[in-house]
Amino acid sequence: MTALSRRVLLTGAAATAGALALQPGAALAAAGAPAEEAFAPNPARLRQTLDYAVAKLRQTAPTVATFPEETRFEKWIPVNDGGWVGGFWPGLLWLGFVDSRDPQFEKWAREAALRLTPRIPDTGTHDMGFLFYPSWVTAYRLTGEASWRDGAVRAAESLSKRYNTAGKFIRAWGSLGSTGNAGRTIIDTMMNLDLMFWATEVTGDGKYADIAANHARTTIKHFIRPDGSTPHVFDFDPVSGTAVGPNTVQGYSATSTWARGQAWGIYGFATTYRRTGDRQFLNAATRMADHILPYLAESPVPIWDYRSPLAPNDIRDSSAGAITACGLLDLAKITGNARYQTTALTVLDALSRTCLTTRSDRHDAVLARGTKNRRAENGIEVSLPYGDYYLMEAILRVLKPREIAKAIGL
Repeated sequence: MTALSRRVLLTGAAATAGALALQPGAALAAAGAPAEEAFAPNPARLRQTLDYAVAKLRQTAPTVATFPEETRFEKWIPVNDGGWVGGFWPGLLWLGFVDSRDPQFEKWAREAALRLTPRIPDTGTHDMGFLFYPSWVTAYRLTGEASWRDGAVRAAESLSKRYNTAGKFIRAWGSLGSTGNAGRTIIDTMMNLDLMFWATEVTGDGKYADIAANHARTTIKHFIRPDGSTPHVFDFDPVSGTAVGPNTVQGYSATSTWARGQAWGIYGFATTYRRTGDRQFLNAATRMADHILPYLAESPVPIWDYRSPLAPNDIRDSSAGAITACGLLDLAKITGNARYQTTALTVLDALSRTCLTTRSDRHDAVLARGTKNRRAENGIEVSLPYGDYYLMEAILRVLKPREIAKAIGL
């Protein structure tokens, strides 16, 4: 009997999953049911999805003692120190509070956010924005309590120490002083910059915003290709700051377009434009968004890498869809471009209709069909805390724009 590798099995699963993702009624038609209508903006369905998410959080929160990282067999698997995802669980609970105004959500959110306190002085990661913006900055915005502000500012100070002055970039990985990955930055870092802009806003110290803006300019110069696509990674000589070239860890290749990375960039550049008013950042966000609109028109739940050789029949990443929807909604508000709004709402409709965990009462998460790292065959067809978080954020941007604007600073 010939042994089958996990990659071969996943390839077969990808073909099935990808094919079903392309047509909204495909699964029902296969079962003999009539096909459903095409994916389209549907605010009433979004309200149902948000209600489901809040109810799921209410059900799951009492059982979560640390930080969910991904699901296995429909249950959250924790990462005890928070890893890079620790901010999303308290962030989800804050979003539950934003929608429901239930003080129990506030209590859970406070408790979860405080568990991140030991990470405040961590200079070994670029993910301080992911960790402390949805948790501590949102806590400060909603409560006005100085302790949340002061802790988040200290987290921004920790992040500032990772800035490479020669190359004008924030180092992604590796402890300070180590040589491995010393010149490496990634597209994801665009999402950590808002912690720096916020730190300048509340302290008056311009160094944080300067670092953030310089990093964003470097990202424009070295990441964004002429067609608006991006690689996951770019390497520099850490001493001279000289560019070495693109690479990848989570995308298909150094020349491909990892869907979640593209989403991070769209969201991050739109936010950077709002903080600075500098149109080069808006142009970067729109170029990146325009690149993926044709892909989303064909299939609103993004394939994990837009240039996968198995496209369009490959594994999807629902988390990339949720993040993309947030970025497109931001761009729609900034530019008035109806294509961004319509595409975002269509993505949210597709997520609501094909990716929720509604078929299992025991499931801990809200959004299924996430892909953590397809390249490493790690976390395929799972739920991810950032998928749930950005799904809720996107829907709140549509249904409760004033409330979410206060919570996250839109």
